[in-house]
Amino acid sequence: MATLRSRVREGSPAPFMDVVYLADASGTNQAVAYAERELPPGGIPAYRAARKSGARSFALWADEDHRERVATVVTVSATGGVATFQALGAHGELIGTFVREKAFRGRGLRTRWTVTRPGGPDAVGYKGRILWWWVWWLALPMMALILVYSVFDGVAGNEGGAARGPRRIRWRAGRQMPLEFRSGGDKLHLHAPDMDWRLGAALVVLLRTFSGGAWDARKK
Repeated sequence: MATLRSRVREGSPAPFMDVVYLADASGTNQAVAYAERELPPGGIPAYRAARKSGARSFALWADEDHRERVATVVTVSATGGVATFQALGAHGELIGTFVREKAFRGRGLRTRWTVTRPGGPDAVGYKGRILWWWVWWLALPMMALILVYSVFDGVAGNEGGAARGPRRIRWRAGRQMPLEFRSGGDKLHLHAPDMDWRLGAALVVLLRTFSGGAWDARKK
C-alpha cells in the first residue's frame, strides 16, 4: 500500500504551494509532485471566476524547476453542480477520469466522487459517513455560536473555530476498496497494488482544491 499526502507549504513563493509526498511500504517518504495552476488566457481572475462553477486546471511537476511534468488535470465539463476532470500523463495520455457530483445537486445527500481508470471499473466514494454528517448538522447551531464568539474574541481564522464537515472518502469498486482519503493529514491511501501513483497524486491535489483555504484560490 502506498500513501500520498498533500501539504500546503506556508510562506512558499509562487507558483508552488501544494506539494505531494509519497510514502511506500518501507516507510520512505519523498516529495513526488509540485502543483501549479494552469491559467486560462484571462490569467488568475479568469481562473478564479471559472473555479466557482467547479472547474479546475493544474499541472504536477516532478521538481521545482519545471524539468519534468508528472501529470496534468483538466476540466472536461462543469455545470449544474457536476464536474468532470481528466488526469493526463506527461505525453497527454489518459491516466484516469474524476467526476464530482456536489451534494444535493447530484445523486445523493453527500458529495459523490467517481474515479475511473482506462479499462477499469468505476470506483465510487462519498464524502463523509452519514452518521457523522447527522452529528455535524445537529451541531451546526452550536458551531455558529462558537464562530461568532471567535470573531468577537479576536481568534477568527484559528484552527479552534467551527469544525469542518466530515471529509473521509472510501471508494468502492465491487467488493474492493482501491482508494481511501483520510482527512487527518490529507492522506490518500492507494490500496490497489496496480494503482498508478500519478492518478493518486492528481486526485489528492484535486480534493484539496475543494477544501477550505484551497491553495489554488489565492489571488496571486
